[in-house]
Amino acid sequence: MTKGQLEAAISRELTQWEKDFLGRGPVMVKTDIMRDMIIVVLKGLLTPAEHKLSETTEGLLSIKRIRADLLEAGREKLGEIIKEQTGEEVVIFHSDISTRTGERIMVFKLSADLEEKIGS
Repeated sequence: MTKGQLEAAISRELTQWEKDFLGRGPVMVKTDIMRDMIIVVLKGLLTPAEHKLSETTEGLLSIKRIRADLLEAGREKLGEIIKEQTGEEVVIFHSDISTRTGERIMVFKLSADLEEKIGS
């Protein structure tokens, strides 16, 4: 499998996870493999109600907290998806969502240099 094919497969799997686990998928997903990291940008995640709620500081913080809690609840499955697709364990996982743009960034740090392994 080429680097581009693997990135596309990870994007598809994470989109499906969003739909299955959170009930709603992103509008667009872009995955990039860089050395021992997988960086994923998901666009179009917030509902219209969340966009409205994010107009206040309290609402914005509430959305970030709830979305972070939901993501953490599914963290184990996310690690499984990455392991299934890459053969590598996820050592560190970071994520944040922008209430301004509705984008989420996920960073998976792997146990080995995946880019070197697949021969980019």
